[in-house]
Amino acid sequence: MGEDLHIITDISKEEQYRSLIPQIKALISGEDDQIANLANISAALKEQFKWFWVGFYLVKGDELVLGPFQGPVACTRIKKGKGVCGASWEQAETLVVPDVDAFPGHIACASASRSEIVLPVFSNNEIIGVLDVDSEYLSHFDDIDAKYLKEIVNLIDA
Repeated sequence: MGEDLHIITDISKEEQYRSLIPQIKALISGEDDQIANLANISAALKEQFKWFWVGFYLVKGDELVLGPFQGPVACTRIKKGKGVCGASWEQAETLVVPDVDAFPGHIACASASRSEIVLPVFSNNEIIGVLDVDSEYLSHFDDIDAKYLKEIVNLIDA
């Protein structure tokens, strides 16, 4: 596939995901470099949804280390169990946070971030990182985001 995406914004969020997922699949298909794929996934999501920040943190020992992302500069290292990303890693589950200021132990990498969704990324049944998405709006993420972002992170281990 070429590096162009067909971005459609005048449709429902669910339809946007349905349009984007096959494009992401084609974009990463046949590429075995994980960093390249994570970079393109981050870029595709940022282009489609115009989120404040979208990217990956990768497990390195007992920390998550900043990986490919789109958005303003970010925290470089996060301990297991710390903040939303560390909690998602520790609990091995998707966390949807409508108001980051109400999340115990939230790590404020950017003060403009108001809500967040974090999904663990698995490879061979082990968590290798997390997908982190931040919005400058409260209650921006929901079950639709959780469902389709899970489909996208599952492509990484395909």
